[in-house]
Amino acid sequence: MLELQNAILEMVARGETLPVVADQLCRRVEALAPDALCSVLEVDAAGILHPIASPSLPAHYSEALDGLMIGPLVGSCGSAAYLATPVAVLDIEHDPRWAEFASLALPLGLRACWSSPIIDGTGTVVGTFAFYYRDRRGPTANERLLVRTCVHLCSIAISHHRWKSEQKRRALQDDQTGLPNRSAFGAALASLPCDVPGSWALLVVDLDNLKIVNDTFGHQAGDHLIETAAKRIAGAVAPDKTYRVGGDEFVALVQAPAALADLKSAADAILSSLHIPADCGGHLVVPRATIGGALLATKGHGPERVRQNADFALYHAKETSRGGFVLYWDEIGSKITKRLEAIRRVDAALCDDRLLAHYQPVYRLDTREIVGFEALCRIREGDVLLPTQEFREAMTDLAVATALTERMLRRVAADMRAWDELGLAVGHVAINLCSADFQGGKLAQRLSAILTAEGVSPARLMLEVTEAVAMGSSRPIILAQAAMLREQGVRIALDGFGSEFASLVHLVKLPLDVLKIDRAFVHKLADDSVSRAIVEGLLHLARELKIEVIADGVETAEQASLLQAAGCRLAQGYLLAPPLDVAAATTLLANQARQWSVA
Repeated sequence: MLELQNAILEMVARGETLPVVADQLCRRVEALAPDALCSVLEVDAAGILHPIASPSLPAHYSEALDGLMIGPLVGSCGSAAYLATPVAVLDIEHDPRWAEFASLALPLGLRACWSSPIIDGTGTVVGTFAFYYRDRRGPTANERLLVRTCVHLCSIAISHHRWKSEQKRRALQDDQTGLPNRSAFGAALASLPCDVPGSWALLVVDLDNLKIVNDTFGHQAGDHLIETAAKRIAGAVAPDKTYRVGGDEFVALVQAPAALADLKSAADAILSSLHIPADCGGHLVVPRATIGGALLATKGHGPERVRQNADFALYHAKETSRGGFVLYWDEIGSKITKRLEAIRRVDAALCDDRLLAHYQPVYRLDTREIVGFEALCRIREGDVLLPTQEFREAMTDLAVATALTERMLRRVAADMRAWDELGLAVGHVAINLCSADFQGGKLAQRLSAILTAEGVSPARLMLEVTEAVAMGSSRPIILAQAAMLREQGVRIALDGFGSEFASLVHLVKLPLDVLKIDRAFVHKLADDSVSRAIVEGLLHLARELKIEVIADGVETAEQASLLQAAGCRLAQGYLLAPPLDVAAATTLLANQARQWSVA
């Protein structure tokens, strides 16, 4: 008996599977009790029987027991599990508990069955251990002693099996939604065949309004939103699998032929299911999502490539088709790769402190007096200085854009303080902002802290935004932040007017102090009467609205003359001076100071 116990416990400790352990137990017990045929069944949480091991019984007999609900008249095993007490049936043929099942046992020569419940440490019946006999009899004293040990060993083995299964389930299942999690997705992705193009696809679904719901109604409402979205996405793509791979991100693994033939319809089905209002903790919320998709397109491409392509498509969709669906194509990959490279370069430059501010002077056209600068970001890579257009793509990344702008603000504020200490007059310095700079609602506070630390007046700072930024999807946030900044004394300039929307309505709707005419209009002044008329009309309107105008990109004396004749007072461009490093800008200011002192 001790040898049996040690052998089975060692198998459990080694991590052998439950069927292997139970099979070995039955075989060893049958050797000790040669008149008995051994059977081990598991009882699941729903009270359903499942065969684990019965090496001396035919397979069809065990299969007939699988899926039976325990009960007082369900043979010896079903009854023992139901009553949580041993049940000895000495005559299968005539016992009412076997009325429905005798036809299975009798042809096999089975005449009696003694079953004992297997009970775990919590008092729950988790299985049965049974002896079948070919004679009409009950257990002997030695068999009772043997079975008592076997039931204990089975309880340990089943409990260990369930603990391992639960750990595995937790490792592969998202507790909140019940969906398979990121680890399960990774395992599924690694097992997918990649030799048949078009045989599967991924739809990456990102919830657009989770943060807003969390911030507005609280995280309990946000949890309801996640759970609702999970059910709807899984329902929309069934029978295909859905995985939760992040806080607000889900992935559908599409394998159904109909869905693969029309991924857009599959994505639209998800979006349609989400657009129904949901009760999120007492708040009515319409889940919003954006989807990126990618097919296994080329033989030899691994599953991670398809995942990357789907992520690229989602990234592109959130920028161009938020709330919709974009299917990956090669050009998206090129664009995103270029963007990621730009982000990497800027991030590295920030870490290595290779970010520089160059200053292009803003002149009065009549006196050629410097009245201010536009600060332009440059990145030093070896002996090369990268202009802004080389890394503009990086500004779509919120973290990188915010860090870059803050570094520029600190550098510019420090340079302005240095000029003040040298007694060099600088009317204003302008810095360009992107949409990401306004996110989070703390731009005004960050800016105030930086200027205060350097002792620079906010009235000497100008913030430039393009029409695309000012009139984009973040317009309400930008307008609110711009109003706060103007209250501090900071001036707001609309940069590149005419390069995007070119709408005069913006001059009325936006809180502006300065308008910068785009270089495209300036370059056409000499040859295009329409451009001249537009610039003249714009200057007149700006005067009426008390908005200062700066002409950008002035490169010829003729352009400067035409602008001045039209009433434009300020300009910048290579005719007057290129962007200069801080040392050259300081020298230029010093030279101007000497000239004016002599005059």
